[in-house]
Amino acid sequence: MSTTTETPFKVADLDLADEGRRLIDWAESRMPVLMSLREKFAQEQPLAGQRIAGCLHVTKETAVLIRTLKAAGAEVAWSGCNPLSTNDAVAAALAEEDIRIYAWYGQDVDAFYWSIDRTLDFRPTLTLDDGADLIFRVHAKHPGLFEDIIGGSEETTTGVHRLRAMADDGKLAYPVIAVNDAETKWDFDNVYGTGQSSLDGILRATSVLFAGKNFVVAGYGHCGKGCAMRAKGAGAHVIATEVKATAALKALLEGVQVMPMDEAAKVGDIFLTATGMKDILVKRHFETMKDGAIVSNTGHYDCEINLTDLNEMTVSKRTLRDNCVEHTLADGRRIYLLAEGRLVNLAAAEGHPSEVMDMSFANQFQAMMMLAREGKDLANGVHELPEELDQEIARIKLEAMGIGLDQLTEDQVLYATDYSQGT
Repeated sequence: MSTTTETPFKVADLDLADEGRRLIDWAESRMPVLMSLREKFAQEQPLAGQRIAGCLHVTKETAVLIRTLKAAGAEVAWSGCNPLSTNDAVAAALAEEDIRIYAWYGQDVDAFYWSIDRTLDFRPTLTLDDGADLIFRVHAKHPGLFEDIIGGSEETTTGVHRLRAMADDGKLAYPVIAVNDAETKWDFDNVYGTGQSSLDGILRATSVLFAGKNFVVAGYGHCGKGCAMRAKGAGAHVIATEVKATAALKALLEGVQVMPMDEAAKVGDIFLTATGMKDILVKRHFETMKDGAIVSNTGHYDCEINLTDLNEMTVSKRTLRDNCVEHTLADGRRIYLLAEGRLVNLAAAEGHPSEVMDMSFANQFQAMMMLAREGKDLANGVHELPEELDQEIARIKLEAMGIGLDQLTEDQVLYATDYSQGT
């Protein structure tokens, strides 16, 4: 590991920095919204004096966000939010840009939390999260930082749900912006980003043909829907499993077969969990899977596939490809586990395309700006970004794509709220 005493950091290999800079340059060429915000606020320095601790996948797109936060005046410290999602080249490039970064691919649990703790050493005023591990760590181990922290942001569905539960219990000690709930995040990143990148991860780990396969997606929320859409486009027969009646009905009316996992386990060729819930695939499912079944997860945490059950049933295992481990069971059937059950789109691929992360990270940037302006006046709890910011981000994205919009006339605006008008 590379370290220095001047700007603290810990990364895998500083010699990878040139490669990392090229990756970041490519991402910047695909992220016009964030680049527009950087240009706009570099002169104004609205984040001057703010110290931001971030816990988010260290990808080329994340580096564009970090550079933008720094350009707007913030000091930044960063750790990865998953042990297998850090791009070591990007981490090296950021370290050479004087970013306090503590991230490398393949961390164990102790290193993961050690890295988060190091980002808290400079007493942040703002926290930026993907999965809420940083926020939870502050509350569990560093309550003395509350006096400095103005607020935080959270990017994932699972993280927002847990933070709302924490707030309902009166345990959330500072305001948090639910970036995940912005329309330009959940209706684009979650659907199109997760869909494309998850299939990308499965393909890189297996090179398997999707056409003609039974593709089982557990959970038909925004992420599951996106994965189903892309698998269907690749020629797979898609099956969804659900616990929510309305989600199951949506899947059915969109041409996806719906059945309980106990039934799907018998016929599936490729499994992808996207629920945010533990124990989606357990022993009884592994017992009935076909020989050669592929199992993977795209949820934030690695508990959706019960690895304890799978390992206890395994009589031998071997790595056949990067991120693809063959588990042979006592009866000779083989089950292939991808990316150690962690999010396959980042552990086995590069994460979401830059174009879609452009909007998600524009929301993160706007959340930091909002907290710097208003955080001290916000109540402890989970808050949403104003809808007008959503529309601004979407407009900038469309303009960059050369697409214009109609505008309502004054008469149409009046008509929209004129309750005296009849049929």
